[in-house]
Amino acid sequence: MGIIIKSEREIAIMRQAGKVVATVLGILSEKIKPGMKTRELDAIAAREVIRLGARPSFKGYQGFPASLCVSVNDEVVHGIPGERVLDEGDIVSLDFGAIYDGFQGDAAVTVGVGEISPQAKKLMKTTEGALQAGINAARPGARLGDVSSAIQNYTESRGYSIVREYTGHGIGRKMHEEPQIPNFGLPGTGPLLKKGMTIALEPMVNVGGWETRVGSNHWTVSTADGSLSAHFENTIAITDAEPQVLTAL
Repeated sequence: MGIIIKSEREIAIMRQAGKVVATVLGILSEKIKPGMKTRELDAIAAREVIRLGARPSFKGYQGFPASLCVSVNDEVVHGIPGERVLDEGDIVSLDFGAIYDGFQGDAAVTVGVGEISPQAKKLMKTTEGALQAGINAARPGARLGDVSSAIQNYTESRGYSIVREYTGHGIGRKMHEEPQIPNFGLPGTGPLLKKGMTIALEPMVNVGGWETRVGSNHWTVSTADGSLSAHFENTIAITDAEPQVLTAL
């Protein structure tokens, strides 16, 4: 299946799904604290998404066992919540998706647990900036490679590496639609961006090298060298002018 163009009505529904995602991530970011187990965050997310009239996207998706991905420190993405206890100074990537009226929203944030190191703060700020650079490049008439290149250049110009094995993606009625959106690439390449495209941009940025490894649970992805990693994501819609962030309150 090719790239799906959404109607204004469909984008409006996706905006509601996105508000649910943003609300849940906001609640989690406020409640996270030292001594909390990662499964407690998952329980909050599962409860809140139902309260908001939606359902979790990730639970059962390709066998994933939780509603929320919780990735700590050197974990990049797809961390499974469980008995791990969060410590002061940890950084935690929270990736969450919701389905509302048949359409998906998907976003991620990285938050600190208590007081975190200057290195961690700089990493998080850089990753959030890389996401914004990608969003700024997502204009009608641009190429997908322009978005990928903007994310890569922002990240690498600040001395960090961008994860290459995992990408952003199209999104709509399905969590993953065409196109795949690498966080690295060449400007002027790839599909043309058109009004009505809805995509999830999600740079994953490492302090060390870009290489990753998958853990024994076959889900949790960590940096190969054990360095810190951060992850930020938003679902956006391509419009006639500036892109719309659909996962914003």
